[in-house]
Amino acid sequence: MLEYYLISIGVALVCMIISAVASARVHAAYKKYGQMATESHMTGYDTAQRLLRANGVTDIKVQKVQGNLTDHYHPKKKLVNLSETVYGNDSVAACAVAAHEIGHVMQKKKGYFPYKLRNALVTVTNIGSRLAFPLVLVGLLLDLLVTATKSSDVGFYIAMVGVGLYGLSTVFMLVTLPVEFNASRRAKKMLLEQEILTEAELPYAEKVLSAAAQTYVASLLTSLIFFLRFLLWVLMLFGGRRRRN
Repeated sequence: MLEYYLISIGVALVCMIISAVASARVHAAYKKYGQMATESHMTGYDTAQRLLRANGVTDIKVQKVQGNLTDHYHPKKKLVNLSETVYGNDSVAACAVAAHEIGHVMQKKKGYFPYKLRNALVTVTNIGSRLAFPLVLVGLLLDLLVTATKSSDVGFYIAMVGVGLYGLSTVFMLVTLPVEFNASRRAKKMLLEQEILTEAELPYAEKVLSAAAQTYVASLLTSLIFFLRFLLWVLMLFGGRRRRN
C-alpha cells in the first residue's frame, strides 16, 4: 500500500503541473491578444449580439459576469455570460472568446450530437461521482462477509460498478473535447463571415482559442489518470484481501 500512496502523490503532482501549465498558457495568450484592438472595434458584447442576430437567434440574452475568463453559455437560462475582461473589451481575444460561446449556442440550435450527448451526461456523471465510493465500500464489506463463509465475487463486481461510475467523468471530458473544438471552428468561421475580424487578425484569435482548448485536453488527461489510479486502488484492495484469505 505504501507504493500506492507514493504513486498517488506523484500522480497528483503531475496533474497539478499539467493543469497549471495549461491555465498559464490561456492567461498568457489572453493577456497578449487582449491588448490588440480589432479594426472593427467591436467588443465581446457587440460580437455576441451580431452573431446571434446573423444566425436568427432572438431568445438568448448576453450579460456580464464577474471574473476573468469565466465566460460560459447557460442553455437552460438562455444566457450567454461574458466575463468582465471580455464583455466590454474590443480586442481580438475578447471577440474570439465571445464567438466561441456563440458557437455553443449554434451547436444547440443545430442539434450537434456531441453537444447533446455532453448535456445528457451531466446528470449521470454527477450521480456517478456520488455513488462511486459508496459502492466500492459496499462491495468491500460484502466481500468480507461472503468470503467468511464461501467464495464469491459479488462484492468485487459491485465495487467495479462503482469504478465504472467513477469513470463517467472521464467519458464526459472525452465528449467535451469535440464540443469545444467544434465551437472554436464555428467561432472562427463566423468572425470572418460577419467581418468582425480580418484575415490578418484571425490567426491571433486562433492562438487564443487553441490555448483554451489545451485546458480541456489537460482536464481529460487528468481525469484519465485519476480514473486509472482509482481502478488500481480498488484492484489492490480486493487483491490484498484475496491473498490474505
